[in-house]
Amino acid sequence: MMNAKLRKMPLGARIRLVEDLWDSIASDQNALPLTPEQRVELDQRLDAIEADGNPGRPAEEAIVEIRKRL
Repeated sequence: MMNAKLRKMPLGARIRLVEDLWDSIASDQNALPLTPEQRVELDQRLDAIEADGNPGRPAEEAIVEIRKRL
């Protein structure tokens, strides 16, 4: 069974395997088309961002603030 073989691998190797698998999925993201419902939701979110006019803030700044709260 594949699960038993995977469990024998060191944790770091399994993590790298998952990262590699995720990267391969991300590079093929256009192969999975959006559903009509997903497209509507994304369009609504883009419209809300444009209407708001607030560009937000850099992720690094938000992460620093979050870490201060932890």
